[in-house]
Amino acid sequence: MKKSSLELTVGIFVIIGLVCVGYLTVKLGKMELLGDHYYSLNAKFNSATGLKPGSNVEIAGVKVGQVESIGLDPVMKIAMVKMKIEKGIELEDDAIASVKTSGLIGDKFIMITPGGSMETLSPGGMITETEPALDIEDLVSKYVFGDKKDKKE
Repeated sequence: MKKSSLELTVGIFVIIGLVCVGYLTVKLGKMELLGDHYYSLNAKFNSATGLKPGSNVEIAGVKVGQVESIGLDPVMKIAMVKMKIEKGIELEDDAIASVKTSGLIGDKFIMITPGGSMETLSPGGMITETEPALDIEDLVSKYVFGDKKDKKE
């Protein structure tokens, strides 16, 4: 009797431990089990250099989503970025998506500037106005080596 109650107590603690580990895995991994609180939006950029899946999507410095995937549009040969935006956030169809850098040499993220239109983007919609990231290497090389247009004249 004493041995079986000890085994039962240990078994209960093991089950509680496994439930706690599973809960922490879901919470820390930011997984959604019961419903998805996001909708998808797409944007096409000439360059998505430095941007990666999981990067933040921000409006006015507040995180409102994240980059879900980045691919290449086979027809136009430009970057196609799919974003997950929180369901409570509605964006106008003339919103502007820009690739920005956090700090001087920080991570890339997408900054969305809201538009003034009365029409909103539907889930799966496309943000048509985009701005690629500023290429610091290109700016430094122009400064160090000079602009080639100036040398020709």
